Amino acid sequence: MAVPALLVYTRTADYRHDSIPAGVAALRALGGFDVDATEDPAVLEAPLDRYAAVVFLSTSGEVLTPAGRERLAAYVEAGGGFAGVHAAACTEYDWPYYGELLGARFDRHPAFQPGRAVVEDHDHPATRHLPPVWEFTDEWYDFRTNPRSAVRVLVSADESSYDGGGMGGDHPLAWCRGQGAGRVFYTALGHAAEAYADPRFRAHLLGGVTWAAAR
Repeated sequence: MAVPALLVYTRTADYRHDSIPAGVAALRALGGFDVDATEDPAVLEAPLDRYAAVVFLSTSGEVLTPAGRERLAAYVEAGGGFAGVHAAACTEYDWPYYGELLGARFDRHPAFQPGRAVVEDHDHPATRHLPPVWEFTDEWYDFRTNPRSAVRVLVSADESSYDGGGMGGDHPLAWCRGQGAGRVFYTALGHAAEAYADPRFRAHLLGGVTWAAAR
């Protein structure tokens, strides 16, 4: 049986995370997938059917051509998987479909600091291994809108555990949803390179991507 393939897209047109190489290396090391990593928008203009999922790994700004937008939307609607990691929520602000696809758009974040993530749903590959309260260090993204009404929330942030949170008592942090015939997973975590060496975060990432890639 052929090993499923992932297309990992890391193009940035705005802020660039130093953790991107560590993220790519982690996805390669997790096993179970052949990983093609690229920053070339032309790759997204070509047929994507051979990929089990497309992963936007800390992309930022406008990173797709009009043809790439059409190709990605058609791919997901037809059953392709999509996973967004961290700054994927800071991407394609000018494309309304992308905001719907991902579930929410980045607004702001407080300082990088320790905090607590609360697992709301353990019945998912991205969270089955996690404790009810997950101590982690990250940027604790706030979003422009709360995605809860349109997504299945897996993990939320406990804003009482860190300084500067802006969403209040209901702060989704990782979630999944359907789009057309496709599956979408997003996690706001993954700012620092160290995250990609953390066993719990790696399992969270692998579980989410594997779920998105399932058809």
